[in-house]
Amino acid sequence: VPMQFFILLVGVMVFVFYQFNSAPLHFNPKSKQAIENSSYTSQYQALEAEQQQLFNDKQRIIATYLETNSDKHAHYIALANESDTEIRNEAKVLIEKAAKETNQKIETNDKDYVFIHFILNHLPKGLIGLLLAVILSAAMSSTASELNALASTTTMDIFNRNTKREFNDKQLVGVSKLFTLGWGILAILIACVAHLADNLILLVNIIGSIFYGNVLGIFLLAFFFKFVKGRAVFIGALITQGIVIFGWWKDWMPFLWLNLFGCILVILITIVLQLIFNDNANNA
Repeated sequence: VPMQFFILLVGVMVFVFYQFNSAPLHFNPKSKQAIENSSYTSQYQALEAEQQQLFNDKQRIIATYLETNSDKHAHYIALANESDTEIRNEAKVLIEKAAKETNQKIETNDKDYVFIHFILNHLPKGLIGLLLAVILSAAMSSTASELNALASTTTMDIFNRNTKREFNDKQLVGVSKLFTLGWGILAILIACVAHLADNLILLVNIIGSIFYGNVLGIFLLAFFFKFVKGRAVFIGALITQGIVIFGWWKDWMPFLWLNLFGCILVILITIVLQLIFNDNANNA
């Protein structure tokens, strides 16, 4: 949940930055190259000029709004944002035509390029290298720890408990390596499919919202509800996860609220199950 908040905060700050600083008509640099090598250059440049004029007008409206805080100027800002979206959509149409003309495959959805453009064009060069090193280090560290944790849990809690044959430590290490390979392949397959989403950050937040609330609820149960046992928690978590996935599929609520929904739901279901189990044990 804190990570989701930080990601959303970064997105909001970048959005605010581009309210006061000029943004390119399309954030994917390959699209500009395709346009320059096509017959649509003049039309694209006309859209760029129109966007720049709109940005200048919007700056004056924002400055006036910050001084007066009037609803009328807030409405003008909203209209300017709508006009900007229309211009960008027209640019995407030109990019698609240019891609066909030049026989190139260009991604017109540039949402995943916004933060990259911000880093490359607005941060000091030394800080860019440091930021890339931090991102790569964090990615490798988190990936390694996740794969090791998944492999260890799978080996000890599922494989070792459900096999009649006894394995020594060396054999279990070998099995753990195989599970690490399996989980790694699964992660790669998911990453290969993830590029089909409109926005990777949005996809990460959706996947996180589906599972984070349940995990947070389990931790809260362990810390604050000492009377609940593992059996009730396990069954409650499975039921909750199924309900959360169904709720996301049926679009019961905005996906970020699934964090709170899953957390509260797993706590309530687990407590009810534990009370039922206690009552059955007393009757027996």
